[in-house]
Amino acid sequence: MFGNLSDRLTASFNSLRGKGCLTEADVEATVTEIRRALLEADVALPVVRAFTAAVREKAVDAARSQALNPAQQVIKIVNDELIEVLGGATREINWADRGPTIIMLAGLQGAGKTTLAGKLGRWLKGDGKRVLLVASDLQRPNAVTQLGVVAERAGVDIWAPEPGNGVGDPVRVAASGVEQARAKGYDVVVVDTAGRLGVDAEMMDQAIRIRDAVAPHEILFVLDAMVGQDAVNTSVAFRDGVGFTGVVLSKLDGDARGGAALSVRGVTGAPVLFSSTGEGLDDFERFHADRMASRILDMGDLLTLIEQAEKTLDAKEAEDAAAKLAKGEFTLDDFLTQLRQIRKLGSMKKLLGMMPGMGQMREAIEAFDDREVDRIEAIVCSMTPAERKDLTILNGSRRTRIAKGSGTTVQAVNELVDRFEQAKRMMEAMASGGMGGAGGMPGMGSLPSMGKHSKARQAPKAKKGKGGKKGRSGNPAKAARQAKQAAQGAPEAPAAPVAGSSFGLGSAPAGGAGGTGGGAGGSAGGYGIMPGQQSAPAQAPAQPQQAAASSGDDVADAMAALPEDLRRRLGL
Repeated sequence: MFGNLSDRLTASFNSLRGKGCLTEADVEATVTEIRRALLEADVALPVVRAFTAAVREKAVDAARSQALNPAQQVIKIVNDELIEVLGGATREINWADRGPTIIMLAGLQGAGKTTLAGKLGRWLKGDGKRVLLVASDLQRPNAVTQLGVVAERAGVDIWAPEPGNGVGDPVRVAASGVEQARAKGYDVVVVDTAGRLGVDAEMMDQAIRIRDAVAPHEILFVLDAMVGQDAVNTSVAFRDGVGFTGVVLSKLDGDARGGAALSVRGVTGAPVLFSSTGEGLDDFERFHADRMASRILDMGDLLTLIEQAEKTLDAKEAEDAAAKLAKGEFTLDDFLTQLRQIRKLGSMKKLLGMMPGMGQMREAIEAFDDREVDRIEAIVCSMTPAERKDLTILNGSRRTRIAKGSGTTVQAVNELVDRFEQAKRMMEAMASGGMGGAGGMPGMGSLPSMGKHSKARQAPKAKKGKGGKKGRSGNPAKAARQAKQAAQGAPEAPAAPVAGSSFGLGSAPAGGAGGTGGGAGGSAGGYGIMPGQQSAPAQAPAQPQQAAASSGDDVADAMAALPEDLRRRLGL
């Protein structure tokens, strides 16, 4: 959502790089660019004025102090002000001293209140709370049915004495739901209320009557982050008419300009407590202003990523995988286990979006197709246990059978096998401490230096065994080529890779940019996270440029891009 704003802010900071010190003229030019970026992002004008005034004042003070590194100074100032605009310190829910904590959801129709009720219920259940959802939206067709489905998926209970569709009294339903929660010992009650297409007297009156009947500890206004300034205006009207204690931002994964998310705190004065970042029930998180500011400034959000890993991943599986890696026993079965662990954290797009410096790869990230992971899983699952443990037994007929079983091609199977062997060698080298930079994964320098090409980051070439002979490949075509070259006494040249992902699926340029910003492309075809530049003259010629725009290049190296702490938990 904040992609365009992030790009504009980053560009304004780049103009300061290389300067010896900050001048007032630099400050004015940068503040002007920041103002334009915020206005284009549909941020409310009062918020823009207050934000730029604060940045100007602090940046001018920094310029007068003649401190060095002006770009870093301005970035820090903008980061601090963004945190302030987004709400500062994270606020906890106002828990009840005795009895159930009552949370009332309100907002316009289509903002996502009903789905968000399920997400909130699931999140609270994960925190050890007994949750009851109350279906007080009796006007929207099938709203009660929808909440029932959401509650079942979330694993929480629902109170729905009325069928809805215009039948029943929502105030009585809300009040009886709270009484039911008290009687049955629930910890939290989430009251879903009706929305409207716009703020009107009837909506306000019903919300006020429900509020008075249940006396909620929290009234959360669900704000559709894609609507823009209209959503902010609605929140102001609702605040004045009914009042609310906090805001939940829904659809924060959308492609709108994001001005509402940046404006709501400054305009309404209410803190943002949660954000919804996808359609899944787990795409819901506590809102941290400092982490959101870090994402906007393309500095990533590793803390949220690690927190999700701690909640989601199996520590024992990760330890077992790490032990196998250290012994050189990593097989396709282990790889499949790790791939499934990664998927528990969410989509690859979401994970990569939390990595620092990924702004330069945004188009490639958006183009990535998560179905690539499904195709890889299908290929591995179409192999027998013996084939997964020993890839050298994969002759032509076996590969044909695997391709048919997985609904792919023999070429895709060959690419997966070859790339896995390369990745396995690199993982073993990393486990033995033989590779440097970002845990030693190919194409990865240290995170602050992403995008720099360096021979030191190139993937190590496989060494020949005794007598200069390589092990024979299980790929018949490749084995024949090896035999011919061995007879001629010539070293084997790397085959020009077909367009594909890091496992030969999808489309990507050969020798794609590695790591998170263009390090080594890996061997024959790129261990880059996303399609990008060719990384070294020795690489095979790149495929046509249009391949770079497709979904491409990245399942193994999406793993490699994860932070070292997270990779340890995964056993990578």
